Amino acid sequence: MNSFTPQAIYDELQLLDQMDISQGADLRQVAQSVLADAQVNLNWRQAIADRLNRANHSLELVTVGSEDSY
Repeated sequence: MNSFTPQAIYDELQLLDQMDISQGADLRQVAQSVLADAQVNLNWRQAIADRLNRANHSLELVTVGSEDSY
């Protein structure tokens, strides 16, 4: 991911389930940084947080019960 604008992060989060583990982890880290940045518009932070939460929940549903689950 080359662009770290809130819009780009929001859009990339939609594709999180199609990324490899490393790319997904990097994107999650960037998204967390944006969420912690008070200079980013609150509406963007809320939208990113919602999309990240949905992506994490989807990952949870897929992972639970698999060999990756602990």
